[in-house]
Amino acid sequence: MNARNRLRPIVVGVVTVVAAAFPSAVRAEPGDSTDVEVTVDIPEIEEPGVLALSIAGNAVTLRENGSDLLVRQFTGTLPTVTVTDTRTADEVPAGASWAVLGSSSPFTGAAGQPSISAGHLGWKPRLIDGGDSGQVTEGEEVVTVIDDPTQPGNNVGLTDQELLVSTYDSAEVVGDSYTVNADLYLRTPADVAAGSYRGTLTISLFE
Repeated sequence: MNARNRLRPIVVGVVTVVAAAFPSAVRAEPGDSTDVEVTVDIPEIEEPGVLALSIAGNAVTLRENGSDLLVRQFTGTLPTVTVTDTRTADEVPAGASWAVLGSSSPFTGAAGQPSISAGHLGWKPRLIDGGDSGQVTEGEEVVTVIDDPTQPGNNVGLTDQELLVSTYDSAEVVGDSYTVNADLYLRTPADVAAGSYRGTLTISLFE
């Protein structure tokens, strides 16, 4: 065997490897057609976590309970408020804290009777689920303007933004949900005008 015949098998093997590295070529005669398959891999979108507030209901009816000769009292329970934080600690601004606050409008009479100011509506927050960290706490009770204060200066009613629940360190409580409600009570003088009244209690989340 001469040198030219010994080299031929090696050359054929190199051509085979190069052909496997590219898609197969297609060929069509004029007037024919052929298809090309198109594929793509789309990964899941990695959305950032969020801090959000939800409330189990949008209405509560207060009913007379515990009235006496001087004061008429109407009570109910704030629908459960849930704060959910799906963020990671890295997504929380340094030093951030969050709080849920509430304030009420005056109670307007349906028949034109004098309104009842928001100062007559009080609440006592109740933490239902504060997680395991111990860093989510309920707000203090706020009593009405016709009550004696149970803590210095807390007989103002829900005229301003009062604390329902909060944490001092958002980064320590991420990745969980927390629930709270509150006992509500409207207290008026015994000579308050009878009739239907309607007010709005606004619940807001801040960080």
